[in-house]
Amino acid sequence: MTALVLVELDGGEPADASLRALTLARSLGDVNAVVFADAVPQDTLGRYGVTDAYVIETSALDGYAPQAWARTLAGLVGETGATAVLAAGTDRGNEVLAHLGAITGLPMAANCTLVTPDEGRTHRLVRHRWAGLLLEDAVMEAPVALFTVATDSVAAVSAETMSAVQVHVHKPELAEADLVVRAAESPAGAGGASLATARVVVGGGRGVGGPDGFAPLEELAGLLGGVVGVSRVVTSEGWRPHKQQVGQTGTKITPELYLACGISGAIQHIAGCAGAKHIVAINTDPGAPILAHADYAVIGDLHQVIPALIEALRARRTP
Repeated sequence: MTALVLVELDGGEPADASLRALTLARSLGDVNAVVFADAVPQDTLGRYGVTDAYVIETSALDGYAPQAWARTLAGLVGETGATAVLAAGTDRGNEVLAHLGAITGLPMAANCTLVTPDEGRTHRLVRHRWAGLLLEDAVMEAPVALFTVATDSVAAVSAETMSAVQVHVHKPELAEADLVVRAAESPAGAGGASLATARVVVGGGRGVGGPDGFAPLEELAGLLGGVVGVSRVVTSEGWRPHKQQVGQTGTKITPELYLACGISGAIQHIAGCAGAKHIVAINTDPGAPILAHADYAVIGDLHQVIPALIEALRARRTP
């Protein structure tokens, strides 16, 4: 049996969420990776059990086009004989596999935490429902099963032995209609980092003070190679878009570092950031609930602490 995995990149390396998808895929058979990039991180893919990697050159498909990506996966399913297609449960992963299901007529299950083959075309699975408040046991019957993997419930674990990755360059057959919806990316944003896949997230809450207060957080995130996230009150006030919201009704994040600035730490927000490996909180209130979940805390004014951090990071980069 062969599992085909869509791998998203962050700074040229597989995003953490994609490593989690690769980990789950190993339980389904041989693992083949699909990468929409000019180069493949062979060493990392080999450590996670990938035997074959299909490179979709950016010259053949410029920018992110969900239907074109799905059409490409559909072609590779036929070429590889894959019995399952997986992606991380990110915005892109869910969107591309939804398109793939529509193109092929195959069923799709989102946000899975466990998938087990069970005789032929059947897979038993466990997946998140209701933003993770409910775990659903289900059975999928399909010639090719489509799954996205919950980004906060499957640990990224390397394989016991490293695989030698065979790289294939694949040129998809696309129609003009497949490229109607496309997001062109500038070089500065081509790394592919999103809130769900970023290794560093700088979060801002009510304590930021208003829309203009996020400029230092954006600068800090840039210096750390991360992205900005926000609490629900920030989106409710209209200071930032909902796509940046961290929380039970927003995005669940699993970064190496979550720097929470001026965020009190409501239960809804903690549900979204609990998967972070390290949480550092900056808050003027020593009794803020988020401090109980933080590995480190700075009791102080973020408008003084953040500029100091930025200055220190700049100094370290100066030769």
